[in-house]
Amino acid sequence: MAIHPTAIVDRHAELDSSVEVGPYAVIGPKVKIGARTRVGPHAVIEGDTTIGEENVIFQFASVGAIPQDLKYAGEPTRLVIGNANRIREFSTVHIGTAGGGGVTRIANGCLLMAQSHVAHDVQLGDGCILANSVALAGHVVVEDHVIFGGLAAVHQFTRIGRLAFVSGGAMVTQDVPPYVTVQGDRAEVVGLNTVGLTRAHFDEHAQARVKGAYKIVFRSKMGLREAVAHVKAEYGGHPEIDHFVAFLDGTERGIAR
Repeated sequence: MAIHPTAIVDRHAELDSSVEVGPYAVIGPKVKIGARTRVGPHAVIEGDTTIGEENVIFQFASVGAIPQDLKYAGEPTRLVIGNANRIREFSTVHIGTAGGGGVTRIANGCLLMAQSHVAHDVQLGDGCILANSVALAGHVVVEDHVIFGGLAAVHQFTRIGRLAFVSGGAMVTQDVPPYVTVQGDRAEVVGLNTVGLTRAHFDEHAQARVKGAYKIVFRSKMGLREAVAHVKAEYGGHPEIDHFVAFLDGTERGIAR
């Protein structure tokens, strides 16, 4: 274990023997860090925080601080971070709240660029990218492989679907369905994320089905429930469509259109 002599690591913290900790970093008593994870200079990791393997926490990141929520009363809550994530300079990631399930969670292979904010009770899926100064408010749920452009902001309790692309500067106040691109204040759907679909190895048939479903929901004049019924009837039974439909059926805030 390579811990710089100026780092402050609580004796109760649990660090794998391969963990590296840089100068002036601070690691609290309830922190657990897995193999081959690196903690940069001046980073602070506190709270009941569990970090998996092969992560890099860059200088001046703040990980595991208490929520920015006036209802938080010190109840025991957690932050869980998976494997192979990159949390860049000045990013902030907070523990959960009792009212939100008690756990903030970042999955695997995510990149949080400088000054990103992941608030209490956020659930961030695999392979997501948050460009500089992206802000995810409390209780936001982000599915796998979503990309956020710089300065995008997401309202609390909002969901972002798999393989969506949120353009830079977007202000998201309603659920963003899987596979689409949104932009603007307030964010509106402007097309499919065809680049993302191709990168995710959707073949031409799957992409054609997604395009057909997209046209029904976003380019017809049907209400949402009627459009969803048409999508089920025409394209149902395929996993990418079933996921799309389930997301739409589950909306409580309404969807960006």
